[in-house]
Amino acid sequence: MTAPFSLSFHVAVWAMSDVGLVRENNEDAFAFDESLRIYVVCDGMGGLDCGEEASSRAAAAILSSFRTSTQTEATVSARLQEAVEAANHDVFEAARRPPRQMGTTAVAAAIDEENLLIANVGDSRAYLIDSGQCRQITIDHSYINELISNGMLTEDTARFADLEAMQSIITRAVGIASEVEPDIFTVDLHPGAAVLLTTDGLTRHVEDQEIAAVFAATEPALVCAQLIELANDRGGHDNITCLLLVCVPN
Repeated sequence: MTAPFSLSFHVAVWAMSDVGLVRENNEDAFAFDESLRIYVVCDGMGGLDCGEEASSRAAAAILSSFRTSTQTEATVSARLQEAVEAANHDVFEAARRPPRQMGTTAVAAAIDEENLLIANVGDSRAYLIDSGQCRQITIDHSYINELISNGMLTEDTARFADLEAMQSIITRAVGIASEVEPDIFTVDLHPGAAVLLTTDGLTRHVEDQEIAAVFAATEPALVCAQLIELANDRGGHDNITCLLLVCVPN
């Protein structure tokens, strides 16, 4: 008989969502199940009730599908991809009754022994914070990122270009079409490392190394609140959601 896998750390989680200073309601959603080790952040589109419904539906569907698939022999990666596809089906079908434009981003993380698997659709992001540095794990499915990928902009020129109207345009989303293809990323976990899942309400205002600086200077339980406060201090133009995972030594 194979001995059960034993981690040298456990994962602590904190999450917070804020409406920001401009929007009337919060179209972001987060959800997690510590027993299943699955964590999700979504940013809804479609305006008011539609965006709010899309994000909450997607987050709930991802958790539900991942929970159901524990009874199968599928890998964690396959289960995570299946969960995002289930969320896409749920939101797509809901948008047809009655017909309306509705969709959401989704960034979902699942722990597989000492690895973290991350599925991403849209421009909500996952960051690895480790050794004083913050590195974006996911790749945005956004109009601006397409311009960078095609060589029409660089990351530096994109930061200063007059693209305010384009910031919210994403090129892939959950629920917009009958099928969706999430990107899957893998990150090695170890004691002291942290992963932040967040919506663009944070990332349009706060740079990567500012995230690292807040994490280094703040108790983990207060990091999400500090990041949200920083984004609001700089205008709070969108809803802001942060979900922080920290690998704590056993």
